[in-house]
Amino acid sequence: MIEGILGRKVGMTRIFDQQGAIVPVTVIEAGPCYVTQVKTPEKDGYTAVQIGFGQAKRLTEPQKGHLKKLPPVRHLREIQVADLADIQLGQKIDVSLFESGAKVDVVGLSKGKGFAGVVKRHHFRGGPKTHGQSDRLRAPGSVGAGTTPGRVFKGTRMAGRMGGERITMKNLEVVEADPGRNLLLVKGAVPGARNSLVMIKKAR
Repeated sequence: MIEGILGRKVGMTRIFDQQGAIVPVTVIEAGPCYVTQVKTPEKDGYTAVQIGFGQAKRLTEPQKGHLKKLPPVRHLREIQVADLADIQLGQKIDVSLFESGAKVDVVGLSKGKGFAGVVKRHHFRGGPKTHGQSDRLRAPGSVGAGTTPGRVFKGTRMAGRMGGERITMKNLEVVEADPGRNLLLVKGAVPGARNSLVMIKKAR
């Protein structure tokens, strides 16, 4: 059984529950997805399903061969499955896979922030605002001793590129699933910018 689906992050909004309390939700356009490849232990060495999502404007020749007799999908991702019994090539998957109250894990690519300093990237406190220090407020300070060890240790937190990393938000609650409009409302925030690709899987 396939326990995941691909989608597009639409944005955030809020809804009201039965008690009238505000619930912040992320709206995800999830599916429809299609099974584009079935991987078996005999042929590939492991059991998985490749699913496709989104409308591709144009395909390369290898993509056309891979998606022969299938819809021209834009994004392809693999999902591991335990059993391939009910899975067929070209099978359609939609948000009816999930129901209200279910727990899901959402995987996405975090927003890229570019080159960031240590205060923004690692939440450093920065230097003191007194004793004549006018240019040390957002500086990292010392990154290592001189003679011993005489070098900077690997993994020392410094300025650098921030964001653009694969993030998994676990155990988010499905507030509503609307198969008619291919919409999934998930409680709370999910990683990524608007219109970015996300994967929704049943929580482990």
